[in-house]
Amino acid sequence: MSVIRSSVVGRRAMVARCLSVASRRTKVTLPDLKYDFGALEPAISGEIMETHYTKHHQTYVNGYNAAIEKVAVATEKMDIRSQIELQAAINFHGGGHINHSLFWENLAPKSAGGGELPGASSPLTKAVESAFGGYDKLIADTNTALAAIQGSGWSWIVKNSKTGEIEIINKANQDPVTGPYIPLVGIDAWEHAYYLQYKNVKVDYFKAIWSVINWKEAEKRFLA
Repeated sequence: MSVIRSSVVGRRAMVARCLSVASRRTKVTLPDLKYDFGALEPAISGEIMETHYTKHHQTYVNGYNAAIEKVAVATEKMDIRSQIELQAAINFHGGGHINHSLFWENLAPKSAGGGELPGASSPLTKAVESAFGGYDKLIADTNTALAAIQGSGWSWIVKNSKTGEIEIINKANQDPVTGPYIPLVGIDAWEHAYYLQYKNVKVDYFKAIWSVINWKEAEKRFLA
């Protein structure tokens, strides 16, 4: 019996070590920004960018990593109930990390092409014209979708991978974009994205942000 017990304990210890290593490997970190916090002014203030990036995005990173650690422990203990309960935290914090990582790439200083639309020959431009008649209508419709968000969420310009067409979709809270949609441009409609600068006039934020949208990145995602 002692041999059997020793063997079981040994296997559990090995599983725990494997889960610990796997957990460390799956930890996420803040992505590097390609521009300074103040580089997007006046559309987005440096104060907002610094707070948004170092506080809010970091919270999602910390929350996701903590949830993954807890899942590893629950898995080792065969605690199925806890594994299921932790999925909500993983979805929220993991989605927040994914969405914000895409959001920083969505933005660029004007000196680096922010707000500059792709040319007439661009496949993205042709897709936008086919679906909306042009960028003006696409932007106007996205702003309408943003204004319709009650509480917290995102509006996304996406490519439908099944049809190849450009569409606009809203996602609540930090729910990430999933198939068949490919995210091209995402606008954060959470208060923390604009309130320090725009207060309760969020429509002004929605209008201003287009001057620093990185359409080159959107085009790259569309082609990929």
